[in-house]
Amino acid sequence: MSQEVLNPSAELATEATTKAEPASASVTKSAAPPFAISVRGLSVSYGQLPVLRSVSFDIARGQLVGVVGPNGAGKSTLLKAMLGLLTPDRGVVCVLGEPVGQCRNRIAYVPQTEGVDWDFPITVRDVVVMGRYGRLGWFGRPNREDRQAAIEALELVAMSAFKDRHIRQLSGGQQKRVFLARALCQRAEVLLLDEPFAGVDAATEQAIFKLIERLVQEGKTLVVVNHDLSVLNRFDQVLLLNQRVVAFGATERVVTDENLRRTYGGRLTLLDRADAALRENRGRS
Repeated sequence: MSQEVLNPSAELATEATTKAEPASASVTKSAAPPFAISVRGLSVSYGQLPVLRSVSFDIARGQLVGVVGPNGAGKSTLLKAMLGLLTPDRGVVCVLGEPVGQCRNRIAYVPQTEGVDWDFPITVRDVVVMGRYGRLGWFGRPNREDRQAAIEALELVAMSAFKDRHIRQLSGGQQKRVFLARALCQRAEVLLLDEPFAGVDAATEQAIFKLIERLVQEGKTLVVVNHDLSVLNRFDQVLLLNQRVVAFGATERVVTDENLRRTYGGRLTLLDRADAALRENRGRS
């Protein structure tokens, strides 16, 4: 299903409607099938600093969605709010028809590797097994099935040969593959990836993209924060974000010069380079 949000006044109308309705009514409407993710009137701030302002959108199941915007646009904050890791000032997030707090086991998250403590004494296999902890509960211990699921996930990202290595001994691209394997080990239906291509070489980027496309073909829903505008044609839908939703919908309709300039402001050199790359990629396809 394709959706576009191009009119800021329409968003404000959505926000006003969300305010007026009881919380239960908002959840019911936003959770209506077939959406994998429904966000309504989401606003988040850090102290007195607003980061997201009345963000609303719906993502159908089985879609590959790219989230794009300048630094400070709220992209990572959006993922964390969708996971229920942040308490919003207002708004509702539903995943697969349920409030996010009731279905966290059905969502997997691949964070930016910059925020990871690489000195923590843990092997690659142990990191991936962590994807099973949501099923095990507080006092459960991984069993043979959990360990086997971890090995299978590592095989999918071509990292099984490194299973006994300390996580800090890997390259940046290898570390990203391991965190992707952890998400796969969870066997979630919705995956949120925060800049999985940042700092990786071209071969690793292609390998991750192929795996992502395979997961989408299997019916999973993936939301990917991405900084590289030249690969947007590989996404089914794109969300252009700069604290508010600038535009959201099918890639070919949303990714236009006008919308990119509305998203990034006056950074014309960056946008001109991205536009040239996009045109080249479209010419090849």
